[in-house]
Amino acid sequence: MNVLGIETSCDETGVAVINEQSQILAECLYSQIATHAQHGGVVPELASRDHVRKLIPLIDQCLQQAGTSRDDLDAIAYTAGPGLVGALFVGASVGQSLAWALQKPSLAIHHMEAHLLVPFLDHAGGVEFPFLCLLVSGGHTLLVHARALGQYQVLGESRDDAVGEAFDKVAQQLQLGYPGGPAIEQLALSGQATLPPFPRPMLEHSSLDFSFSGLKTHTLLSYKNSGKTTQENADIAFAFQQAVIETLYEKCRRALEQTNLTTLVVAGGVSANRAMRSKFNDLSDAGINVVFPDLKRCTDNGVMIAYTGLLYTLQNKAAQNKSIEVYPRWSLADAQS
Repeated sequence: MNVLGIETSCDETGVAVINEQSQILAECLYSQIATHAQHGGVVPELASRDHVRKLIPLIDQCLQQAGTSRDDLDAIAYTAGPGLVGALFVGASVGQSLAWALQKPSLAIHHMEAHLLVPFLDHAGGVEFPFLCLLVSGGHTLLVHARALGQYQVLGESRDDAVGEAFDKVAQQLQLGYPGGPAIEQLALSGQATLPPFPRPMLEHSSLDFSFSGLKTHTLLSYKNSGKTTQENADIAFAFQQAVIETLYEKCRRALEQTNLTTLVVAGGVSANRAMRSKFNDLSDAGINVVFPDLKRCTDNGVMIAYTGLLYTLQNKAAQNKSIEVYPRWSLADAQS
């Protein structure tokens, strides 16, 4: 059995082929970072156009690398949401059209569910349901009780800026360019704890929700009131990053206590942050199994879509769909059931 995965939710065009033994036969990725960096962030129309140009050649390249043909595919999985509506339609249209032409079943995959599940592939045998998952990306911050495949309870989410979005906006304030996460992390390496602690948003509330807009504003004011030297900028980046990480850490610690879960999966683009990984590994001292995906699986990729498609195909959830639909604001709680 071979499953093709297609990812086009935002600014990465990802394609992968995986077999029923969960072996990655091939994967290809085209990143649009250079295009969007010129504009300080993702421009949806440009993202959609790049997906149109790159997706079919990437599929052909991936199949060639896998040593398979289109006829060898048993199912086609594509990201149906959440994400940029135009970008999603590119992947869904190509995926569904290919499925119709080959008379093969297809699967509409929830982007964040794919992030949540990919650690199973990277840590075979090291992750089992149920577990707590922190999903941190450019568009989402979610705390999820993952009970079983397709059974997810959202315990907390961001009320405003997602954590990745906050990194991007702060990086823009500090004139560090796009994407902001790696730039902030790199600058913070030379930062020192010279500033009064930045606010840890919503830690005074029992809610497991998040809010980063106030922290973002505090960071902007700190920058405006600084001398804007290289060291001062580094200290601001350090203080901001620490506030984000400690807020996420504390919310996860509380959620683990409330649910009595003993495994924490941290996934999504922001999970690549090394300072965050170091802090969260402290939970191991309390008997928590902390799992991160491999670094190359943190950001958007076709492998996570193919793998999620494989899991549902093995449960006979793939079908010959008759329509092309995308869900830009798809709730994870409604992903599957």
